[in-house]
Amino acid sequence: MKSGQWIYGLHAVQAALERNPGSLSEVWVEKDRKDARMQAVLDAAVSHRIEVRKVSRKELNALAPDARHQSVAACMQGREAGREEDLEQLLDGLTEPPFLLILDGVQDPHNLGACLRSAAAAGAHALIAPRDRAVGLTPVVRKVASGAAEVVPFIQVTNLARTLRMLRERGIWLVGADADGDGDLFSVDLRGPLAVVMGAEGQGLRRLTKEYCDILARIPMAGRVESLNVSVATGVFLFEALRQRRI
Repeated sequence: MKSGQWIYGLHAVQAALERNPGSLSEVWVEKDRKDARMQAVLDAAVSHRIEVRKVSRKELNALAPDARHQSVAACMQGREAGREEDLEQLLDGLTEPPFLLILDGVQDPHNLGACLRSAAAAGAHALIAPRDRAVGLTPVVRKVASGAAEVVPFIQVTNLARTLRMLRERGIWLVGADADGDGDLFSVDLRGPLAVVMGAEGQGLRRLTKEYCDILARIPMAGRVESLNVSVATGVFLFEALRQRRI
């Protein structure tokens, strides 16, 4: 078995084969599964000269004991996330107003995966998160993201407050999500250089993060539910921004 991070699930492995095949050193497939989707994975791996191992379901279960691997796994090499300097290079290379998502300490891999997927669907240029006390690009994140982890640059920063300050200096409008925010999300202008800032599960945005935001916006709630899961709220914010940016 080769060293590296193992990703699993048809969507995650197919996305890696399509978008970043050079990062894959080995693909494991269940030898008894024979269908069109699995054949597509095999064909892609062979075309990129990636080693393929046909193994038993028991071996795959041992490799990913707590996950639905869908009969396929792949070993991924290389750096898992970008750094502060990568973010600045990305911003310097944009030819349109930046559209960023910032997660302030999200720890559930399912939430990060779902946020990556929404960010990819909404056309965000990058997802930024702190390096400490937050989840990174784990195999579960990649599987839930269904390929979005290979599309949206994921930037981990050592000092989120410093990054927020840098973004403000670049003229990027920081809109934080807060249930007690002053502005209704649907009345906030989200059309220019923008970073949507979402808080962690349960506790929301940290005090210092709130202070760096230009405005705190709330999602208007018509029913009896008082709050939304962070990944759901992220989708609402991102797609409201997308709607406005298309007008």
